[in-house]
Amino acid sequence: MPVFADQFLPVFDISTELAVPVEADSATTWSTLMAADLMEMGRRRPMLGLLGAVRALPELATHVLRGQRPPRAPSHMTLRDTTELPAGSGSWTLLGERPGREIALGLVGRFWRPAISYADVPAEAFKDFAEPGYAKTVYALGVQALAGERTLLWAQMRTTSTDEHARRWFRRYWTFGVGSGAQLLVGGLLEIVRDDAESGGA
Repeated sequence: MPVFADQFLPVFDISTELAVPVEADSATTWSTLMAADLMEMGRRRPMLGLLGAVRALPELATHVLRGQRPPRAPSHMTLRDTTELPAGSGSWTLLGERPGREIALGLVGRFWRPAISYADVPAEAFKDFAEPGYAKTVYALGVQALAGERTLLWAQMRTTSTDEHARRWFRRYWTFGVGSGAQLLVGGLLEIVRDDAESGGA
């Protein structure tokens, strides 16, 4: 099913796959996934909101210590909206989309730092980007039609590092709770999309 993860990150350090069955057709499930409000997730699932808030605290503290006003969180954000954030603030790159089937987003950064530093890497340079000291991650999400107007809604997350130093830091970062937190966040998104699609879709 997934195509873009193999295309943009064929060699990786960490890979996680999640999937949920949905009692709705693939077109409905896809449109619901594309319309899902990532900010609303935290309001509907307080634990997911808490995880996101905890990760944001160090960066907010850095702004305060520098005498800067922390950036205001958007009131609404879809998967596609994450690619339109200002450069340097965690804007994802749209690596590819097969409409109605799969979307893949990429991000390059030093994720283990309290205030993450990002590299602005376009889709065409993502696979070959190898500047030392960074980790590259791909999040691919999609739908697969099943029999009886049912759908498999899935997500695949892959990360690799550009050198051994970054690899050690990323493994520490991932091992000390971040990996399970990322799985909870993505799993929560899949569950919310499933529930909304089964309730009639976007």
